[in-house]
Amino acid sequence: MRILHTMLRVGDLDRSLAFYTEVIGMHLLRRQDYPGGRFTLAFVGFGPESQETVLELTHNWDTPSYELGDAFGHVAIAVADAYAACEQIKARGGKVVREAGPMKHGTSVIAFVEDPDGYKIELVEKKA
Repeated sequence: MRILHTMLRVGDLDRSLAFYTEVIGMHLLRRQDYPGGRFTLAFVGFGPESQETVLELTHNWDTPSYELGDAFGHVAIAVADAYAACEQIKARGGKVVREAGPMKHGTSVIAFVEDPDGYKIELVEKKA
């Protein structure tokens, strides 16, 4: 068994796709409109779904925004250098909400960025 994907509901699919592909560096793997249900599913990731866990971005055509609630935490992405990743994300127009640095009460270097809908993405530095 393995985790296939995590689904996030997004208010503006084009804005979210631009963030995940142009700012974060993921690839659009597939996209499908469902006119009968008035929604679109778009899958983004760093590699093929057959090998990698991906994000499913669900856009319900008649819902422009969502309340995030307090149960969901964040999506985590491994990066080689969290400091450099933050600088690249800011240069591409992304919003860094916690600059890179050691984790509180730990030694892991982490940072947090926020997507256009307010979802948090943790960058976890994983040195080779």
